Amino acid sequence: MLYHLLYPLHTTYSVFNVFRYITFRTVYAILTALVISFVLGPWLLRELKKYQIGQTIREDGPQSHLTKAGTPTMGGILVLIAFGGSTLLWADLSNEFIWFTLLSTFGFGVVGFMDDYLKVIKKRSLGLTAKQKLLAQFLIGLVIALSIYFTMDDSLRGKLSVPFFKKVLPDLGFFYILLALFIIVGTSNAVNLTDGLDGLAIGPVIVATTAYMIISYVTGHALFAHYLNIVYVAGAGELSVLCGAIVGASLGFLWFNAYPAQMFMGDVGALALGGALGTIAIISKHELILVIIGGVFVIEAFSVILQVASYKLTGKRIFRMAPLHHHFEEEGWKEPKIIVRFWIISIILALLSLSTLKLR
Repeated sequence: MLYHLLYPLHTTYSVFNVFRYITFRTVYAILTALVISFVLGPWLLRELKKYQIGQTIREDGPQSHLTKAGTPTMGGILVLIAFGGSTLLWADLSNEFIWFTLLSTFGFGVVGFMDDYLKVIKKRSLGLTAKQKLLAQFLIGLVIALSIYFTMDDSLRGKLSVPFFKKVLPDLGFFYILLALFIIVGTSNAVNLTDGLDGLAIGPVIVATTAYMIISYVTGHALFAHYLNIVYVAGAGELSVLCGAIVGASLGFLWFNAYPAQMFMGDVGALALGGALGTIAIISKHELILVIIGGVFVIEAFSVILQVASYKLTGKRIFRMAPLHHHFEEEGWKEPKIIVRFWIISIILALLSLSTLKLR
């Protein structure tokens, strides 16, 4: 909005020329989202307490979590407000990729909100059924995947970028839509599974989004893309502003979610942020590198798959409890140690991922 309102004035007042620069708007998108979070956070916390929107703790989970019962949840609403407001203020709203990512984020956010609403407010033990949740996610993901597929330049449509290889771009055709759908829905659920300790999910989200903020910028910059021998996607650079808004909103939320958490994110935040990450990875044509950047999410999701498969096939469990962070809790690790070590792993994986921009 500010881009459209103020940048045209640069012909009269040269100071407004700064609005053309993605880097400038990205920095202020971060700061704006952060300020919104700090301003609205205490109010939302009071409202959640007022209406007794508190977390319910499963009895079959770690016993140490029983003390967290009643902690305000659905704090992801704060992330969505800060992220959405900042993006609308600083991004170029004529860019279709911005709208696709906003649609994905808020679409998955609505699914998460309904699940939280049924569990926390209506007191249903499971919220949405697994079939209802997956169906809604697949429908939203399919709309986004189709939109990106048919909007992408003809030379890139259906092409899959392979890390480490500058000229390997297999053409998947319509099968790319299925891959994109899997990435968006899979990432959304993987982030949600990781959201089990105070600040555990939001930390890696910040790290992964920061990595994609850099990737989106160089992917959307013709000179940088050519120099790095990566795919150039016209318009993808604007996603850096949106990524900045996510980083700022997530940092603001972490202020209230850091151990010991004053509020939890809930499905409304976790599903939304995962959907956003998956969408950004697809638009920036760095789909496969998400496996490394979001390695913590992948490991957490994979641990659940292994646990369920092992129990059904052999009757035995691989881990003491899944997802993986609960296994370490059962091993006696303190919650802050698990959280910080997972953050460290996220940073290492993000750095490794960024190195692939040059290693081709």
